[in-house]
Amino acid sequence: MKLVFERSRKGAGTSYFPANDVEDRVLPEHLLRETPLRLPELSETQISRHYTKLASEVFGVNNGFYPLGSCTMKYNPRINEKIAALDGFRNIHPLQSDDTIQGALEVLSLAEKYFCEITGMDNMTFQPSAGAHGELTGVLLIKAYHHSRGDFGRTRIIVPDSAHGTNPATASMAGFTVVTIPSGKDGRVDIEALQAAAGDDVAGIMLTNPNTVGIFEKDILKITEIVHKAGGLAYYDGANLNAIMGIARPGDMNFDIVHLNLHKTFSTPHGGGGPGSGPVGCKEFLSRFLPGPVCVDEGGSYKTIMPAYSIGRVKSFYGNFLVVLRALAYVMTLGSDGIRTSCEQAVLNANYMKRRLEERFESAFAGHCMHEFVLTLAGLKKETGVSALDFAKALLDEKMHPPTMYFPLIVPEALMLEPTETESLQEMDRAVDVYMRLFELAHSDPEYFHTAPHTTSVKRPDEVLAAREPKLRYGFSE
Repeated sequence: MKLVFERSRKGAGTSYFPANDVEDRVLPEHLLRETPLRLPELSETQISRHYTKLASEVFGVNNGFYPLGSCTMKYNPRINEKIAALDGFRNIHPLQSDDTIQGALEVLSLAEKYFCEITGMDNMTFQPSAGAHGELTGVLLIKAYHHSRGDFGRTRIIVPDSAHGTNPATASMAGFTVVTIPSGKDGRVDIEALQAAAGDDVAGIMLTNPNTVGIFEKDILKITEIVHKAGGLAYYDGANLNAIMGIARPGDMNFDIVHLNLHKTFSTPHGGGGPGSGPVGCKEFLSRFLPGPVCVDEGGSYKTIMPAYSIGRVKSFYGNFLVVLRALAYVMTLGSDGIRTSCEQAVLNANYMKRRLEERFESAFAGHCMHEFVLTLAGLKKETGVSALDFAKALLDEKMHPPTMYFPLIVPEALMLEPTETESLQEMDRAVDVYMRLFELAHSDPEYFHTAPHTTSVKRPDEVLAAREPKLRYGFSE
């Protein structure tokens, strides 16, 4: 569709502006623009049509099935948005004194209490603004801990090969050398390989449980024991916490640090690049290293302090406060029983779809899954020439979003599905029927997939060209 600048016509516009209710002020000459601001000129009708058309081109969870694996695309209840829009929260300023923002500080204190209860941690910071940002904060806590003890020889971080791609990148960014541990045939960490890697130069391990292929690490207590015996710390990537919340806690698995993805697990907006929030929790012995300021409850009144050996700020002020507020509203709405039910439903839905799809498709790993599962289309590609990418493109014509493609990297021609807890039996059955029909079509008419999608406004963009030569601004012809 045309950009708003392409719709612009000189002289078009609308004169319906409210009356000016403030005193006119003229800016000093040196602050004025030398050239007019280039804004599109459109009539009110054109503006309405443009944004209506733009909205119709967007596909989200409110449009249809959206099973992106490892992304947990949940719905966002409107009550969360209404609470975040309350004047007392929305209109405060982070430079206000503590005594004027007691309600906001109580939100942070209550959120810390609930999320620590869910994770088994003792204290938490809400500064990190996303999952990867939380990872970096957690790894910096590991470094601060070892350095505080004069142990500068711990230079390696262990990361399983099924980890999220940001884990090794984060460890490297923090100055550590990454040691990759292979997965066994069951998709879990190879315990013997872990034992071999756990030397006295290991600072810690970064691990997701359930892991990225949707399988629970049944030897998790053994894993954390091996790392702790080597003198390292255990870091829990909370990307998949929705598969165990209310049932199992990372702290009880002997993890020392955890980050949460509020924009993945606790129903805050996820798409469009944010805003996100990746709070980090830790056990008591690490609390003195947390980024500050942190909120302290002093018997009903609240203040902010800087921990004694804080690693410093990782973001301005208190993080994305309104995102934390949305997550708190979600947790308080569900309560402990609702959180557990949400988890159980997510796992049930994933296993239902996995079992049905296995009638035609090949699972990357056998047995029960947790909240997500991975199919491999390697066999289908060998038989028909239809790749995971081709299959995903064909799904767009079926008015449903494709699953995550080619991830994790350890599975060839991977499709990762996560139906989440909000999908109904009827919707999952409809999705399975579409997958089954396309599976048969791949054998009878593989060329159909090579030219898909056929009904979308954008077909197959040149992704390599887009990455190497991105067009990030509109080029005016004049």
